[in-house]
Amino acid sequence: MKSLGKESRSSTLMKTKIFPFLATFIALFGTWIILSGKFDELHLVLGLLSCALVAYISSDLLFPEGKPQELFLSVYRFLKYIPWLLYQIWLANWHVLYLTFHPRMMDLIDPHIIRFQSKLTKDLSLVTFANSITLTPGTITVSVSVDGDFKVHAIDKVSAEPLPGEMEERVARAFGEE
Repeated sequence: MKSLGKESRSSTLMKTKIFPFLATFIALFGTWIILSGKFDELHLVLGLLSCALVAYISSDLLFPEGKPQELFLSVYRFLKYIPWLLYQIWLANWHVLYLTFHPRMMDLIDPHIIRFQSKLTKDLSLVTFANSITLTPGTITVSVSVDGDFKVHAIDKVSAEPLPGEMEERVARAFGEE
């Protein structure tokens, strides 16, 4: 009777580990195929093996253990965040372009470091938030601590104004930290 319970637990464990592995592998291999552009047998096998190895080692980084439904919901929320981030990057590009070509550029540029405490607690949320700030032109994350203390360099006051703000809220939503 006890062995039946152990089999059930190992079956559940396999289900919770296989979904993160498969999702990570599919994402990695899909990206590899798109970026490599090589479709001969050797390159496909090497890509397959390397993506499988990396997915085996790091699948728990993207998808912590949990039910498959929670994992898919997490991926869905993150995928909803990406278009908004791309739009913010586009807007920030236009702002930096404006600063660059403005006749009084030197009067408008006011570089400074801003510090703030983030409400995010998960490591992946903090890293995503820090990278999102850095990807947005006009701002660079200088440092972030595990406690959520951020130091961000901003090219001017307009670029520093929205931090932490809506970006932090959207990252929190994407990773279920509402």
